[in-house]
Amino acid sequence: MEEHKEKILNVCNEICKGTLMETLAIEFVDVGENFLIAKMPVTPKVYQPDGVLHGGATVALAESVGSAASYIFLDGNEFFVRGIEISANHVKSIREGYAYAKATIIHKGKTTQLWEIKITNEAKELISNCKLTTIALPKK
Repeated sequence: MEEHKEKILNVCNEICKGTLMETLAIEFVDVGENFLIAKMPVTPKVYQPDGVLHGGATVALAESVGSAASYIFLDGNEFFVRGIEISANHVKSIREGYAYAKATIIHKGKTTQLWEIKITNEAKELISNCKLTTIALPKK
């Protein structure tokens, strides 16, 4: 399983080159049977004007990890995955360190999927709770 896990993480990180995920320095760091985890450094480039993590950057992290999880768990070779709705409740500010996003499947339908994405800091305190709905569209 460990070799399979590393292969999945390498694919996720490789396909992000030259994208928003690379711009935000998002890195996929763990995967399991029903979850995917990514981290993003909290630096001034993702701040809002008063020096804390911008909610938009948080949502970009959440959608990135949720969409990647759909890609992994639905066979991205067969489907295009698109986010169709995302919501976020921001509950705590963060100024430094890393923001971690863990996407866990709530509903895995053939066409739509519902993900819960919890954003936490390095102390595992909740920063934001997000929900993402994705759609899988056949590539044929």
